[in-house]
Amino acid sequence: MFAFGVIGLGRLGLTGCQPVASPLLEVFYNETKFGYVATTNSNATKEGKACASTSMGLVATGDASIAAAKAAGGITDASHVDYHVKSTLGIVAEFCTVIKGK
Repeated sequence: MFAFGVIGLGRLGLTGCQPVASPLLEVFYNETKFGYVATTNSNATKEGKACASTSMGLVATGDASIAAAKAAGGITDASHVDYHVKSTLGIVAEFCTVIKGK
């Protein structure tokens, strides 16, 4: 029984820092917005956002896919894709995909 407790604590100690995709690295706090995809379609009238989050790297939930963001905004023709990242001490993190279009 003691061995299971030691293994459990050891496992917990290995999961404390959860990095999130970002163009910048952080130690304490990161709140960054960045984009990868853009088109020549400049008359975006709608916006859709889809997010996923994690706590201590133990539990991760959500759907931050482009398809989910398009569905959330009712978008059929995307003009650009941005990403919003927020992480605090590597313990709690959120990754969001934001799409603008028609």
